Amino acid sequence: MKQVVLLCDGMADYPLPELDNQTPMTVAKKPNMNRLARFGKVGLVQTVAEGLKPGSDVANLSVMGYDPMLYYTGRSPLEAASIGIQMQSDDIAMRCNLVTLSDEADYDQKTLVDYCADDISTQEARELIKVLKEAFDSEEFTYYSGVSYRHCVIWHHGLDELGDLTPPHDITGRVISDYLPKKQHAAILLEMMKKSYHILKDHPINQQRIQKGLRPANSIWLWGDGKSTCLPDFQQKNGCTGAVISAVDLLKGIGKLAHMDVIEVEGATGYLDTNFVGKANACAQALKTVDFVYLHIEAPDECGHRHEIENKVKSLEIIDEVVLPVILQALEQYEDYKIMILPDHATPLALKTHTSDPVPYLMYRKSKAKEDVNMVVFDEQSAAKTKDMVVPGYTLIDKFFQL
Repeated sequence: MKQVVLLCDGMADYPLPELDNQTPMTVAKKPNMNRLARFGKVGLVQTVAEGLKPGSDVANLSVMGYDPMLYYTGRSPLEAASIGIQMQSDDIAMRCNLVTLSDEADYDQKTLVDYCADDISTQEARELIKVLKEAFDSEEFTYYSGVSYRHCVIWHHGLDELGDLTPPHDITGRVISDYLPKKQHAAILLEMMKKSYHILKDHPINQQRIQKGLRPANSIWLWGDGKSTCLPDFQQKNGCTGAVISAVDLLKGIGKLAHMDVIEVEGATGYLDTNFVGKANACAQALKTVDFVYLHIEAPDECGHRHEIENKVKSLEIIDEVVLPVILQALEQYEDYKIMILPDHATPLALKTHTSDPVPYLMYRKSKAKEDVNMVVFDEQSAAKTKDMVVPGYTLIDKFFQL
């Protein structure tokens, strides 16, 4: 039995006036998803448990069958695992975004212009992280280079009770004073953030970016703190071998901690310019050697954060037109197969951040295909009409395996 989860990050949304009060899932041309929904099983799943923040970390752990209440210690430990960082029990990992801040003299009064500095290239970012390492690396802190704007800091023997460190993608366009680290234990983090601005703002790479009309990566933003974690072995837990394909370290880290194959795809960026074909082909190839593939596509989420309405619709259409046919063609070589398609959470364009709303899912098994003539479009509304709600979310994968 070959099985695929196609995770369209942030795909779910709210109705928008700009789309005639419909959602991107409703208006997007996605005949392949709609057909699978028509002959499969559709419902809603609560991927974010009550009391937890609606991050991709919590939500993807749920979709992969790991109870976040048991295994979630923070986002950055998962990303640290992807980079290959061996955390000690008293280390604290933090996500380090390279961001664009406005140029007010007082750091507290700056506005967060862009949480990703115009998707700064990994090569450019690596040079900036190198400078930050020279300034900040010590027995207490170590900086690690990641992908694009996403990097990692390890605070050795770090202090707990840092308070809520705000994700930068939640405050685009806002003055940062209300969202800076406030707790006494986090004062050293704020100090590094302020110093980073003076280190980065005149760096040659940023001067070149400004000349090209691109936003400078003129500050770091620290968030997503947490201590090391471990996950049960995916194969031992589910009785099948598995692989993860993603552009982002968070998903790669979950895969590595679960002892799954983590497959790198050249040109996978996590945005609309990602190598969609390459990721689809990697999934098809992986099915030759493993039983289960978790293919994660970040683009819809990024479009949601940026309020890019047309691009969010386009991202879903590309997934349906470019990615899904390759996967289905590969699966059709086998006597029987299953595929599940869903987002991890909603990223409403109107809010530009994640929400805890239940999200739609579809499951399809070749040998159990049965037409539902009332299922025309796979979207939030059609899923809600089924009255099928999966709670808690981490049990969804068991329903998929048992389909």
